[in-house]
Amino acid sequence: QVRLVESGGGLVHTGGSLRLSCAASGSIFRINAMGWYRQAPGKQRELVADITSDGSTYYTDSVKGRFTITRDNANNRVYLQMNSLKPEDTAVYYCNSRVSPYDLRDNEYAYWGQGTQVTVSS
Repeated sequence: QVRLVESGGGLVHTGGSLRLSCAASGSIFRINAMGWYRQAPGKQRELVADITSDGSTYYTDSVKGRFTITRDNANNRVYLQMNSLKPEDTAVYYCNSRVSPYDLRDNEYAYWGQGTQVTVSS
């Protein structure tokens, strides 16, 4: 089993910054990609940023230039630095990891963290 634990959410004012962290643990053979999704009330969950094992990144348009995703492969961690936060960034942020477990290393499975609340006040 693979477990993802997030931390770093909170309440900030417009223009503020937060750093989210996510640690993966368990029976991990290889982490193929890690990313952050968010879900605002009444909206669908959306991909915010993603990073592959070789460091390739993806950002949704609304966060480009403000958010930075980084990854610590040695410690199975992923981070999301969020700057210049806006009220529309308010959401529950979820860590996602696509993992090949030791006992099924030819397969890939998606795992989710429990979510961390980010609230940006105007």
